[in-house]
Amino acid sequence: MTVKIEINGPIVSNDDAWIYEWFEMEATWPRKVIQELDKANGENVIVSINSPGGYVWDGSEIYTALKSYPGYTESQIVGLAASAASFIASATNKTRIAPTGQIMIHNASSIGFGDHRDMTKTAERLKVTDRTIVNAYILKTGKSEEELLNMMAEETWMGPQQALEFGFVDEIMFADNTVKFAASAANSPGLIPQPVIDGIRNKIKNKEDNAPDNQDSVVTKESLQQMLAKFKDELKNELQPKPKEPEQAPAAKRNLSKLFLNL
Repeated sequence: MTVKIEINGPIVSNDDAWIYEWFEMEATWPRKVIQELDKANGENVIVSINSPGGYVWDGSEIYTALKSYPGYTESQIVGLAASAASFIASATNKTRIAPTGQIMIHNASSIGFGDHRDMTKTAERLKVTDRTIVNAYILKTGKSEEELLNMMAEETWMGPQQALEFGFVDEIMFADNTVKFAASAANSPGLIPQPVIDGIRNKIKNKEDNAPDNQDSVVTKESLQQMLAKFKDELKNELQPKPKEPEQAPAAKRNLSKLFLNL
């Protein structure tokens, strides 16, 4: 049996949950997720995520609960996993994203009151918070703290392909997620793209399947060279650099009275 847990709407505190329920607004809070995990009782859990994020500490409590769960867990980013929701998505055994899904990571923000000393303390607390959040991303992606902190500082938006490339997700839902990595300079020029290799393999197979049962059905070096010659233009096109995924403009920011991550 598989249990589904939905993380929709903002990540709020247990104390604030009642007002969202009262207004019949979607929201997610730690106690709600923890109770659902307790009911799952070790069964497989699918965590469906479409959330703009919210309070850091409450998101951390949800992250820890998922990370500590004894059964198999899988996140499915069906819409947006932004801010606090992005590190919640990294807590499960596997993270998958819909072809239309997005991830956004950025620095923590807060409102401070007091004199210059209080403002300095608030700034230091935010730096500490950023470094605690980045630990979740390090565990998920294997990237360095410096690189991830820079991505947070730039408010990085990722589509499915970027999220897979950067290691924030393990798979793109409904797609062939076979990914090969190469250690080479200048983005590995000269490597034949996997789709072209697959196309050649399929043409060879079709030639063998459709040919008469004689020597003409054998694929030789010469026949393969003739076949590859026909792919010359196709290979050139495939090896051209692909345009990058367009960046999305940042959403307007809101101010709240607690230390939190928000859009």
